[in-house]
Amino acid sequence: MTTEELTQEAVLLLQKLIATPSVSRDENKAADIMQKAMESYGFKPVRVGNNLWIQSPDWVEDRPTLLLNAHIDTVKPVASWTRDPFVPTIEDDTLYGLGSNDCGGGLVSLLQVFRELVNSRKQLPYNLIYLASCEEEVSGINGIRSVIDKLPKIDVAIVGEPTGMQPAVAEKGLMVIDMTAHGKSGHAARGEGINAIYEALDDMCWIRNYKYQKVSDFLGPTVMNLTVVNSGTQHNVIPDECKMIVDIRTNENYDNEEVFKFIDEHTKSDCKARSYHLRSSKISLDHPLVKRCVAMGKTPFGSPTLSDQALMPWESFKLGPGESSRSHSANEFIRISEIRDAIETYIKLISD
Repeated sequence: MTTEELTQEAVLLLQKLIATPSVSRDENKAADIMQKAMESYGFKPVRVGNNLWIQSPDWVEDRPTLLLNAHIDTVKPVASWTRDPFVPTIEDDTLYGLGSNDCGGGLVSLLQVFRELVNSRKQLPYNLIYLASCEEEVSGINGIRSVIDKLPKIDVAIVGEPTGMQPAVAEKGLMVIDMTAHGKSGHAARGEGINAIYEALDDMCWIRNYKYQKVSDFLGPTVMNLTVVNSGTQHNVIPDECKMIVDIRTNENYDNEEVFKFIDEHTKSDCKARSYHLRSSKISLDHPLVKRCVAMGKTPFGSPTLSDQALMPWESFKLGPGESSRSHSANEFIRISEIRDAIETYIKLISD
């Protein structure tokens, strides 16, 4: 098939997906559409929940395996949309609709690339797996986490998030910590008790002022921010508890467990991490795929936004059509020329 034919197929499929609401944890109908598309191309997808994957039939055991991954779910549309987010609309080179940019463009482009490379019967340097995963936007337990141990051994992954088709070779991790400072209640008029807010102040100041020493070339420093504080029940009662939430964005030089232990040791409040699994990720600049991107004129960079990379136990990088700045915004769109360019770029990157 020509690039133009592959692009037309990708756009038609993306229009169907936009017209089918697929907010995280409610992707069943979108998964049905993806399954029918794969089957219509002659593939037999494996489906676990709303995750679907296909693998190249000419599998060679001693050849490295490349995963092509993108997600089918979307966020909820924000209130400031001036278009119907579920009506795919093409105006000139632009396709509007919820999920068009994040990350429908990558989803449909990678599927057409998998289809073309498999059908071309070229001798490729990789075994290929295409995975359309769900619950990415909420890092849900029924998303990619539920199928990692069911996939064949994977050596490297391309994640089709919108990056302007520049390789995001590092991605920040995320950890959220709930902190509780304790005091003793009493009557405000008599100055009784121990004010939990005052007990929390030293921890608040430490969180504001501490600077992590290991700085990443691509991601900068690990940063933490106090984002929520709740305390007190009424004006005349000394609060006996002050609850705080801390948002920590780690670079690849720190493990989440390591950061949690450090914070716990340097604060008086009780600390509890909600999870550790959203880790920072990176891939070596010496990896053949990254070197190939650079040879093609691409510029590696670090991404501050999370994706399913955080859950992948193998090397990975993000490379996809569209721009991250359009994601989760009103009147989301992708350009058809971006999908066309992505298909051409992926095929050249993987097959040459």
